[in-house]
Amino acid sequence: MIVIPKVRLALPGDARGIAELSREHIEHGLSWRWTETRVLHSIASRSVNVAVIHEHGSLSAFGIMDYGEETAHLALLGVHPQQRRRGLGRTLLLWLESSARTAGIGLIRLEVRSDNAAGSAFYAALGFVTATRLSGYYSAQLDAIRLEKRLGVDAGDAGQRTAE
Repeated sequence: MIVIPKVRLALPGDARGIAELSREHIEHGLSWRWTETRVLHSIASRSVNVAVIHEHGSLSAFGIMDYGEETAHLALLGVHPQQRRRGLGRTLLLWLESSARTAGIGLIRLEVRSDNAAGSAFYAALGFVTATRLSGYYSAQLDAIRLEKRLGVDAGDAGQRTAE
């Protein structure tokens, strides 16, 4: 039996776990920017979704997406190393994309560390394409690759628009 993990919006009590996962497994080797305070600010923001997956009482994965008028920015996506390759990151990203479509967003942008080949491959498999390379993006010491994905109209929405 395949169990589909439940995605929910983060609560303030999730902030510490998100910050620690970011520090230890995403921001390693860089200055720590996604502190508990910053995550709490994102959770409270009306223009940000912080989504989490909890399993067996602990944080397995999270995603933070900022929403603008026409574009969204995936600020951070993390899966605990022991939980990787189970589809949790994909589930979170698809949930956040669905939220962006609902908000009328047509484009999602994100940055991935230039030394993160697995992350780049993950996003490419989900339809993201390279837009540019950003020199010194991370703490002025590591380049980033900016990726983008254009969001199409859902098939159900397209049918409704055609019928109108």
